[in-house]
Amino acid sequence: MNDINVVLNGPVRTMNRTRTEKEQLTELEWASELEKGSIYMAHSNWLDFAGFGYKKPIYVSLVRDPIDRVVADFYKRRSWVKRSIFRRMYPGRRERPQEWYNLSFSECVRSGDPECRFVQYSVSDYIQDFKRQSLYFCGNEADCLPFNSHTAIQVAKRRVEREYAVVGTLEETNITLTVFEKYIPRFFNHARFLYKLNSKSIRNRNRNNRKPHIDPDVKEIVRRNFTNEYEFYYFCKQRLYKQYLALQLENNLN
Repeated sequence: MNDINVVLNGPVRTMNRTRTEKEQLTELEWASELEKGSIYMAHSNWLDFAGFGYKKPIYVSLVRDPIDRVVADFYKRRSWVKRSIFRRMYPGRRERPQEWYNLSFSECVRSGDPECRFVQYSVSDYIQDFKRQSLYFCGNEADCLPFNSHTAIQVAKRRVEREYAVVGTLEETNITLTVFEKYIPRFFNHARFLYKLNSKSIRNRNRNNRKPHIDPDVKEIVRRNFTNEYEFYYFCKQRLYKQYLALQLENNLN
């Protein structure tokens, strides 16, 4: 509808949490050559276009409640989709035991399983995951990796304030799409209408059939280890609300 070109697959295909300088340059050069009017969507940390001598793009992103992210990732690793992918990629290779697939998040936390120990300032993990939401905004430097680090969070907040046009939230769909529409109309005009039109298929596509209720005490145990990650999440939410309220004020004045 907006005559845009959506690009999903870039030149760097890696599951590593950060990119090397060579990988960053490869992605920067490639992204800078995309045709005008392109949207490049990727699970990639912030890249310093200006620092490497390239024109800065319009950066947008989304954040999600940190515990909800961790729980969703926990069950995604145990989904039949992931299991099927593993079997296709590594035929005949020994799989994890069925007990691992049946493990609940609450059991994992309460038992002190290494997979569910969120160790402060840790860099290496028992299972390489993406619990560091701030990492996507902090960047690819070594200081961004320590988990729940105050330093990494402050860098991430500065990046959001200076580099991102909008950072929406997964929980506040209407507010997020409203701000996207008004701040970046070239790419997000009619975003709310299109979301409403396709909301059923979007929900079905992203649905996780195995995401049970998490007990409040388990959430509290986990939350104590995500203090700085929550600080970053609430910072992004507050910034989004300010942008939304500014739009409402502008509408009232007009």
